[in-house]
Amino acid sequence: MPAIAQSLLDNLMGGRRAVTQEELETNSRQAMDAIGGDDPIVSIDTEYNLQRVAEYYERLTSIGGWPDVPESIFRLGLGSDRRPVRDLRSYLMHTGDLSQEAGMSDRFDAQLDAAVRGFQARHGLQINGQVDEYTYWAMKVPTSTRLNQIRVNMERVRGMAGQLSDRYVNVNIPAAAIEAVDTARVARRHTAVVGRIDRQTPILRSRIHQINFNPYWTVPVSIIRRDIIKLVNENPNYLDEYSIRILDGRGNQVSQSAIDWSTEEAVNYTFRQDPGARNSMGNVKINFHNMHAVYLHDTPEQGLFSENARFHSSGCVRVSDVAEFVSWILRDTGYDIIDVNTAFASGERLDVNVSNPVPIFMTYFTAWANRSGVVSFRDDVYEFDAQGRTEFPEIRA
Repeated sequence: MPAIAQSLLDNLMGGRRAVTQEELETNSRQAMDAIGGDDPIVSIDTEYNLQRVAEYYERLTSIGGWPDVPESIFRLGLGSDRRPVRDLRSYLMHTGDLSQEAGMSDRFDAQLDAAVRGFQARHGLQINGQVDEYTYWAMKVPTSTRLNQIRVNMERVRGMAGQLSDRYVNVNIPAAAIEAVDTARVARRHTAVVGRIDRQTPILRSRIHQINFNPYWTVPVSIIRRDIIKLVNENPNYLDEYSIRILDGRGNQVSQSAIDWSTEEAVNYTFRQDPGARNSMGNVKINFHNMHAVYLHDTPEQGLFSENARFHSSGCVRVSDVAEFVSWILRDTGYDIIDVNTAFASGERLDVNVSNPVPIFMTYFTAWANRSGVVSFRDDVYEFDAQGRTEFPEIRA
């Protein structure tokens, strides 16, 4: 009887019914499940998965690709009922996010909401079901560009052949995301913040060998030159507010007034930030040897992890849910999540060597696919795709 009553109500409303919050949450969850699973971004299966996707994109490109979406789809969302919805439906049918059986209609219904969320998940965007600015511009990318991304990234996957071990960490820079991989399956995923375009996170290969709990932060000379001098000139209390001390070559503290801030004299000194709530490293620093002096770390600016474009750092990588990540790194060193959180809460400086150093890769993949044939794309933030760059000797070192 309830089903019959609902059917009658739908007919009276012209087929329109209210979409519940539970349905929208289900749509988001299914969108994440489609790109999730335990397939790593790069594995021995990635090339095969991308090849399958490439065949579809080649056929699609040969017939002119998906239709160019008009500006009128911008800001469409659940409840919209106008002609541009048809353009959106047609586009998402071509990308595979909307079933052909969904049909053409002016209505933005729950099924179309699910398709938009699926598209957003595949492109690493905030999943809200609305054609917002980021979603609109991702939809404007031509089929040929996406096909080129697939081909370029297939070459990059081949370049990593034989480099992967049973257990490793992959920081994928364009995705601003981290995968902790165990026996060819993703054990943990973490959102990241990586280097901005003018201060890029480097491509590299190394091993995570040490964890610093409640660390000091020694400010790199490049940041003293580019940022600190300017910030002190704008706010003379900046160093005190952020508990940053100035030290000379012998480790003696130097007064701020002893430095001529109209010059670059400050780069001759060491700037060290004390542990604490405002420390740029947050609760922990994750070390691995590299010539670029970069590392992974926590951050007090947790709001950055919810942004679409997470390219804010000076080259180092900030890690979300960092306690879980550190406990995974230290699992063979006698630490679990309780031990890690206890170390954080203590506020005490503590360095822990990783008993089995974990391989870490910083890679550049703008397209990958899982075994279900779901392909994900990211923007070519450092323009390596545009340069046709597929070889990264830094990873083979």
